[in-house]
Amino acid sequence: MQESVSTSRELDEEVADHRDPDYEIDPLFVNRWSPRAMTGEPLDEEEYLPLFEAARWAPSAFNNQHWRFIYASREDEEWDTFADLLLGGNEEWATDAAVLAVIVSKTTFDHNGEPAPVHSFDTGAAWQNLALEGARRGLAVHGMAGFDYERAAEELDVPEEFEVEAMFAVGERAPAESLPEELQEREQPSDRKPVDEIAFQGGFE
Repeated sequence: MQESVSTSRELDEEVADHRDPDYEIDPLFVNRWSPRAMTGEPLDEEEYLPLFEAARWAPSAFNNQHWRFIYASREDEEWDTFADLLLGGNEEWATDAAVLAVIVSKTTFDHNGEPAPVHSFDTGAAWQNLALEGARRGLAVHGMAGFDYERAAEELDVPEEFEVEAMFAVGERAPAESLPEELQEREQPSDRKPVDEIAFQGGFE
């Protein structure tokens, strides 16, 4: 069980071995990465519901709060429905999660029913909040595109005005050795492109 929340203002040792920020920022952003190795143990609601609490405070156009999270814990009868959506090798590790969730976003504005062009953008902000809070708590939080989007919409009764965006897994971290051999060497924080490759002054370069 997760017993403490990190208040560290330093880079985690495993992160510092692989990441070196170009500029000084809060270590929370750099310490977040996407582990796959999870113990398969359940989490109490008090340990994972705060992640959704963090997500709900994300910004959105007209405060529409486009995001919705449909989830099952491994103790729920719906667990197999979520696990059966996994594709692309994700079933090899994500079934050891404590929680599986599908993210959907409302494609229209509540106040006028018109299309909301930034619904995915705003929902991504909510996901980032969730992932950062999970990292702060020492949990493994891993987003996925490898799942059946059409079946997710159908089997989870997603309304027509919502779009399926992504899926993610949350769980207690486990040693990399618990993963299939081909995934073990990937179980480490990845680096990022430098700032000058993603931010362009005055025009796209």
